[in-house]
Amino acid sequence: MTRVYLSLGSNIGQREQHLAKAINALEEKTKVTNKSQIYESEPWGETDQQWFLNLCLEIETDLPPEKLYELIEEIETTLKKEKTTKYGPRTIDIDILFYDELILNNEPLSINHYPLTIPHPRLTERQFVLLPLKEIAPSLVHPIDKKTITELQSECSDTSIVRLWTQNNSEN
Repeated sequence: MTRVYLSLGSNIGQREQHLAKAINALEEKTKVTNKSQIYESEPWGETDQQWFLNLCLEIETDLPPEKLYELIEEIETTLKKEKTTKYGPRTIDIDILFYDELILNNEPLSINHYPLTIPHPRLTERQFVLLPLKEIAPSLVHPIDKKTITELQSECSDTSIVRLWTQNNSEN
């Protein structure tokens, strides 16, 4: 079994339900071994939209990276993810952060796909990924940067607001 780390986010509709449905769908084909708390974060990139709920998962899987990517796209399609604009609103977004120590930079699987790049190329720039990831894997070492998640999070220049989520502190 391969250890994989995923980032999940939602900022449309019933955000918490979208995250739960995505986790349930992942559990049908993989084994979820650890899950962070849910964090609320202001939008990154395109800022004129609802705040996101984010979390990270550690899973174990026998699926090769390309098949895991296909499973993730299937789950996103089922939960009605629409790619309207880059960094735009979405019901669900699932990114592969790490796939064991694999370093992969493939061509797009088809014209409608992004390249499959592992580790995720922008994870070190985003507190909304690093904070929940640090919660479940603080000593995980980035296979390219050779730094722990704790080190990467402390060095991250992203100043956007990321906080533990409760329904009481929701901006939405």
